[in-house]
Amino acid sequence: MTASNPPIPPIPRDIPDLPAVPGPPVLLPSPVPATAVVAPVRRPMVALFRLLTALAAAGGVALEILLGTPDRVLSYFGIQAGILLSITMLMSASRAWRARRPLPSSVTGATLLYILISALAYHLLLAHTTPPFSMTGATTVPERWHGSWATLQTLHTLTPAAAVLDWLLLTPAARLHLRQAAAWLLYPLAYLAFYLIRAACFAPTNPARYLYPFLDAATHGYRSALANALLLGLAMYALAVLLVALDHTRPTPVRRRV
Repeated sequence: MTASNPPIPPIPRDIPDLPAVPGPPVLLPSPVPATAVVAPVRRPMVALFRLLTALAAAGGVALEILLGTPDRVLSYFGIQAGILLSITMLMSASRAWRARRPLPSSVTGATLLYILISALAYHLLLAHTTPPFSMTGATTVPERWHGSWATLQTLHTLTPAAAVLDWLLLTPAARLHLRQAAAWLLYPLAYLAFYLIRAACFAPTNPARYLYPFLDAATHGYRSALANALLLGLAMYALAVLLVALDHTRPTPVRRRV
């Protein structure tokens, strides 16, 4: 004997409407990158601008090495920042030409910070020193439009201006983050250690022992030199924070997919 099935309740003719969801719908972040949905775009003019910037920075470094000695010239923070800018711009130009994803903001932001530090240090602290500042060890004022003067203007005026223009006009906004600012100071800190170790390896009478007058421990003592280094470090961090803040308030000139 089989058990009878329970009766099926009748289906109501009028189904009540579901209550509306309060507020706008919340869109969850998609794990799929934008480049998988939207085809990347080649940017030949951007690639050309960055290539010219890379060549200008590399040319300034090469000319400075030809005018001086490689071991002295390559020890300057500004020269090292110029080399980093040349490499970064060359890689960014290649990616813009081939429609690849841009370099990480931690790399491009650090490069921008270092080249700006070099430019500001030159124009505010070194351009009007006595004897005149020179990365080749010259004791005379460099003649305009010749040799050392041209390299100084290329490395501390032309290429920093190009880097700022690339950031403002050719790079999406809001890519820099405050957490990156402290990490960007690791390289200047490593450079300070290198600078002091290098100076300790030279004889006290060697004029090439200290490259920057405000970090000359032989003249001012280690206490004053380290105090100046601390002030410079605080100024660098303030500049890094300012760049992050400006990056989040400026309008974006291009879409993020490029």
